[in-house]
Amino acid sequence: MSESAKQRVQAIGNHLAANKVIPPVVKMAGDSNGPRVTGKVVIITGANSILGIGRASAHQFAQNGAKAVYICDYDDSNLEEHKREIETLYSSANVHTRQFDAADEKAISEVVKDALDRYGQLDVFFANAGILGPHTKFSDVEADEFMETMRVNALGPFLAAKYAAPAMQKTSAEKPKSSGSIIMTASVAGLRSNAGGTPYSASKAAVVSMAQTIAYQLVGTNIRVNALCPGLIETAMTAPVFDSARARGTEGKIGQLNPLRRGGHADEIARVALFLGSDESSYVNAQAWAVDGGLSSGHPYVPGKIA
Repeated sequence: MSESAKQRVQAIGNHLAANKVIPPVVKMAGDSNGPRVTGKVVIITGANSILGIGRASAHQFAQNGAKAVYICDYDDSNLEEHKREIETLYSSANVHTRQFDAADEKAISEVVKDALDRYGQLDVFFANAGILGPHTKFSDVEADEFMETMRVNALGPFLAAKYAAPAMQKTSAEKPKSSGSIIMTASVAGLRSNAGGTPYSASKAAVVSMAQTIAYQLVGTNIRVNALCPGLIETAMTAPVFDSARARGTEGKIGQLNPLRRGGHADEIARVALFLGSDESSYVNAQAWAVDGGLSSGHPYVPGKIA
């Protein structure tokens, strides 16, 4: 052992022997073995689908101590049933249903105002609503189809941030400091090609860029903005893919291009949304989180052909 190495070992030994009092680890969040969003007020769009990420996320936030969860969707056919289910399972959460278009500026402004009027705070806005758009060759897409996909998928999250960010800066006795988490549902299609049609992919790439850009425009507010990028998840939007595969007996081929060799479940995305909405992710900002079984991490290949 070199002389310098001996000196370092001796210094460490002296430090331990002295049994010095050292400062505690600085913790920005509470213990991770308990409720993770206690007392927070949460708004989720795109929450009507029985198979959807929005519904699964509402369950996660309610189960983890949220004071209030707003579940919102353009289609409200299941919202009341979701409300009854969540309030039965997690009695501490107040669940509010709202029927509106997630790209309607007036409606977004009103739901945010309602949260402030009722609770005096807004902590999490999960802008999850989206549509698939036309899944055809770009040259066959009509201009109005392209713009409608952009309107719902990109304008919706933009409006969520526009109205949620000022609300999250409101302070009170219960919330003495500005803080909040804005989560936008993007997609692996916004990160890499061949995961969706042109309008859908363009809209989801826009979401990733918005999350990064808006985060920098909120500098100093302690409000974080992140994009959540699911892979192939079984939801109402992708149900035809899964149903067709089951009917053909080829379900095992779903997800074959990712290392986990399977599709994902809404709850697997919801748990990442919960993390991003909690104080446990307090230093996670302006990121695109791929939750895709590893699909976006590499180039497509034929399994078994690479040694």
